[in-house]
Amino acid sequence: MPSKSSLSRRNVLVSSSALAAVAMLPAASVGSMEKLVNAARDEGQLTVSGLARDWCGYGAIIDEFKARYGLLVNELDAGADSDRHLESIRCIGPEAPDVIEIGLPFGPSAKDQSLLQPYKVSTWNSIPSSTKDADGYWYGDYYGLLAFEVNADIVSNHPKDWADLLKPEYKGAVALAGNPDGSAQAIQGVFAAGLSAGADAENVASRGLGFFAELNDKGNFAPIIGDRETLSKGITPILIRWDYLARADRDRLKGHTNVEVIVPRSGAVAGVYVQAISAVAPHPAAARLWMEYLYSDEVQAAWLGNYCHPIRLNDLVSKSKVQVKLVEELPETRSHGAKDPYFPTAEQQERAKEIITNGWDDIVGVKVQCYAPNVPSY
Repeated sequence: MPSKSSLSRRNVLVSSSALAAVAMLPAASVGSMEKLVNAARDEGQLTVSGLARDWCGYGAIIDEFKARYGLLVNELDAGADSDRHLESIRCIGPEAPDVIEIGLPFGPSAKDQSLLQPYKVSTWNSIPSSTKDADGYWYGDYYGLLAFEVNADIVSNHPKDWADLLKPEYKGAVALAGNPDGSAQAIQGVFAAGLSAGADAENVASRGLGFFAELNDKGNFAPIIGDRETLSKGITPILIRWDYLARADRDRLKGHTNVEVIVPRSGAVAGVYVQAISAVAPHPAAARLWMEYLYSDEVQAAWLGNYCHPIRLNDLVSKSKVQVKLVEELPETRSHGAKDPYFPTAEQQERAKEIITNGWDDIVGVKVQCYAPNVPSY
């Protein structure tokens, strides 16, 4: 199996004739799938952007795709935010992606900017309509709940709700897991804080910004992009993070750092990530084959085994395609009396993204930066 470093990177755009040929391939039948596989193998490779190997078991999912279809997979920008993935399509070059994964708030605007091309997978009808573009330009693949990931070795009194984060005992302890200027995870965190304050759909983003401004004024907000390392080192002992990432961290850090995962009692927000094919995908057949693979029963069920909520969960349950035990474990994330999660619509999220990204600097007034150990400050 070729390593990531050995993958070739071609500075090419798909020709109009090639795109037209792939567009002739329907998605549903066995025969058309065989044609799609052959077309993808002729292209020889797939370039993906935004698929962190430790998110939802993506590493194993990508490796199985390579082994099954004999394609090289070039993995780009795994740790970048949603805005960076869209920028990689705009700045066409040697690392042009075929498919990207972005937060739901970024899907509609990406379509409006003509950055995506439509494709409806064969399992299209089982994807909830609220999590997909009606024309097939983007569609949800999985979702998680925003949670507090707590380093229990440092924080003994665990916060149960958003308002608790304002307490003096959490001085300099609370961090986001992304930058609010382009990270869906961070933007959703601000949205959830506003929702917990009782805001309605019209002012939830503004109330969320107000909450983080207060958090910063009290000295509780750590303006560092938090992750497993900063949590374990105590740099960001309380991290606002997707529950599936927090639970995976809890497993990886077992025996080294005690981690508690708490979904807040109010403002329990579910965040959907979506897949989309670039409008200028160099390997359009491979991109469509990837989508068929990703939305298959097999891979959707694999996500459930990695703490993620597959977007086709209801369909999988109705067809007995997933282990009952795994489904029953999902409510465990809603601890401490948390309410059922709130699913913002795409329109709500897009509006909130605009307000939060444009208002963060003026209202909160602090720059969120990457953690850079041993780097001198000038």
